[in-house]
Amino acid sequence: MLADIDYIEGIGLLAAALTTYSFFPQVYKTWKTKDVSAFSMTTFTLFFIGIVCWLIYGIHKESLSMILANTITMVLAFIILVFIFKYRKP
Repeated sequence: MLADIDYIEGIGLLAAALTTYSFFPQVYKTWKTKDVSAFSMTTFTLFFIGIVCWLIYGIHKESLSMILANTITMVLAFIILVFIFKYRKP
């Protein structure tokens, strides 16, 4: 049973790495171009709140993959939200 949990957590860590890494190019591109015209404030706000909820859930479940992925993704989503506030044209 313990081996199954380690195997599943390994899959979770792989999933966490892949989905979290996918945000880095977007943050970098937005930082370089300062173009936030395609971003929805509502969508990113809801996404950010959802990530915070997943982080709380991951902490409760003591899931390393959920904690790592959602902490990093939360920071990256927050950066995108800051960029939207900072670079959005009135």
